[in-house]
Amino acid sequence: MKPLVFVVGSPGFEPGSRAPEAHSLDQASRRPLSDCLDTLKKNLPSLLKTLSRIQGYSKANQKAVMFRLKRIARDVNMENPEEVEKVLYSLNVSNNYRNKLFLAYQIFCEANNIPYKKPKNQPVKPYVIHVPTEEKINTVIACSGWVYSVVFSLSKFGLRPSEISSLSLKNLDLERGLLTVPTSKMGNQRTLKLDNKTLDMLKAYIHKKRVRGIDQKLFASARKIKEKWRFYRQRAYEKFKDPELLKVRLYDLRHWFATSTYMKTRDIFFVKYVLGHRSINNTMVYVHLANGLSNYSDEWVCCVAKTLQEVCNLVEQGFEYVTEMDGAKIFRKRK
Repeated sequence: MKPLVFVVGSPGFEPGSRAPEAHSLDQASRRPLSDCLDTLKKNLPSLLKTLSRIQGYSKANQKAVMFRLKRIARDVNMENPEEVEKVLYSLNVSNNYRNKLFLAYQIFCEANNIPYKKPKNQPVKPYVIHVPTEEKINTVIACSGWVYSVVFSLSKFGLRPSEISSLSLKNLDLERGLLTVPTSKMGNQRTLKLDNKTLDMLKAYIHKKRVRGIDQKLFASARKIKEKWRFYRQRAYEKFKDPELLKVRLYDLRHWFATSTYMKTRDIFFVKYVLGHRSINNTMVYVHLANGLSNYSDEWVCCVAKTLQEVCNLVEQGFEYVTEMDGAKIFRKRK
């Protein structure tokens, strides 16, 4: 059983690690520190105005945007788009990072009423999307402690680490099993229905944690969650000696969730909603992934249901109806 991989046009790297890209000018073109500080001070009022504009973003996104803007503000007058473009094109950075700098500058211009149209994104090197099997994901989760088994179970619902770290009681409806996910990466807020197993684990976790207020954060920081995933993944590898486990990144759980959800529903707009995407273009990749996975006949678990209760149980477990034969209904689910 080999998990499917898929190539898309954006460079990927291990969650929690620094992107493999240069973030500075060539050594020969560096400016004196005093000049950089003077330029930064001149741009400070505009930067503060931009910060107030992006208060609706997640803290991680606010930090990323401001970091990129301060990077630009050290070298150029931010209110002159032509100078900014000239500097950005001269930077010795990857095209992916250059595109992010242009996007941050566009946000700056909108916040300060500066007429500016961002240039088209520069081409980036493709990278491979890895869609692990649920079996591999559960193997890693089984090797984690009870706290992070709850965290990683939420990751199986497509939550990013930054979204999990921001959860509090006000995001949960424990009576109906609903989870309202706060926005992240400038996406849309969405409400997810948790399965009974995850809901019971979450209730037990909240009870043991002795949460005192509805605004108290339930889980560790996004960085800590990523570190723990790598730690438990290594533990699973050492226990089972399966090199395929080392390929499973924490973000791959989101890819798995999106692909399996589309395979069950065949509703790309529903997948767009549960992922919190703003653009359908970001969701369309999972159509291709799902179509590719359908060709792997050896990666399916088949079950037969003869009663209404058996049918309900299989549907709750994520099984997909295939056909009916001899009065029994046949379901399948990817391993």
